[in-house]
Amino acid sequence: MSILWKRTMLALLIVSIAGKKSDGELEQWCIADEQTPDGELQMALDWACGKGGADCSKIQVNQPCYLPNTVRDHASYAFNNYFQKFKHKGGSCYFKGAAIITELDPSHSSCQYEFHP
Repeated sequence: MSILWKRTMLALLIVSIAGKKSDGELEQWCIADEQTPDGELQMALDWACGKGGADCSKIQVNQPCYLPNTVRDHASYAFNNYFQKFKHKGGSCYFKGAAIITELDPSHSSCQYEFHP
């Protein structure tokens, strides 16, 4: 067997299992869309942490997800918290087009993004 064939098969195997739980369900997180302006992200963040009911305590000063202290990072955390909390009750990852679904865990250093199957 050629090395190219082996690498191709390995890549296909990784792609087929990446982001899936053992029961076949895809793991999905909701994050801020990189193309959305900060002003729109801030409005969506304010809604998510207010009327939306997301738990935004971890993006407050001295909390594990405060840094990096950017609108985009805080919005990503809040959007995902809302999405995980309400996705089985009709909630979505839309936020007026400010958010997108990813299958790559956005957690970083001490900031762990929730995932609820």
